[in-house]
Amino acid sequence: MSEIEKARQAVLARIAAASLAAGRAADACQLLAVSKTFPADAVRRCYAGGQRAFGENYVQELVEKVAALRDLADIEWHFIGPLQSNKTRLVAEHAHWMHSIERLKIAERLSEQRPASLPPLQVCVQVNVSGEASKSGCAPEDAIALAEAVAALPRLHLRGLMCIPEPTEDQAQLASQFAKLRSLQAELAQRGLVLDTLSMGMSADLETAIAEGATLVRVGTALFGARH
Repeated sequence: MSEIEKARQAVLARIAAASLAAGRAADACQLLAVSKTFPADAVRRCYAGGQRAFGENYVQELVEKVAALRDLADIEWHFIGPLQSNKTRLVAEHAHWMHSIERLKIAERLSEQRPASLPPLQVCVQVNVSGEASKSGCAPEDAIALAEAVAALPRLHLRGLMCIPEPTEDQAQLASQFAKLRSLQAELAQRGLVLDTLSMGMSADLETAIAEGATLVRVGTALFGARH
């Protein structure tokens, strides 16, 4: 078993333990392997160990890896970084998921540019739950309107919400940021828009995210090691 396979098994064990501790099923939360800045070969080794969903932050890196790993027929590519409007076509044509929609213009361009030959692009609205000026994502008070507008677009399938909280050692503060996303999901459900995905939690805080309802955690460092 390769080091990446061992690391993946350790992360899956953490996810299962956190899910059970939260009173949820062991498989209630899925793993997204964040492979940004790591070579295609590292993705291939992780895939060989059973991983299928991979996340990329940079458009050109996504395009290059899709091409290099085209022989892996059931691999699933998630774009999780900020996206400029002049690069939406590449994501629309190459990704299966887009996690970081923060304004309607980006969603509209993805909808227009998604090839009819592909299934709808699975998307999440990114919410800035910490209120940091440096963070991407729409303001929580704008999330409901944005989600409803995105859900109405053709060639897109709105699956859920995504956030990147402010890093903190204060577990209560961290949990409250994740809880804000869960609260928005509940509010949307009350309005008739039922979403099945909360994309939140990374290597350092996945247990807290799962306790607050995460259905997908985005893990890079704990799988592939430190980035250079």
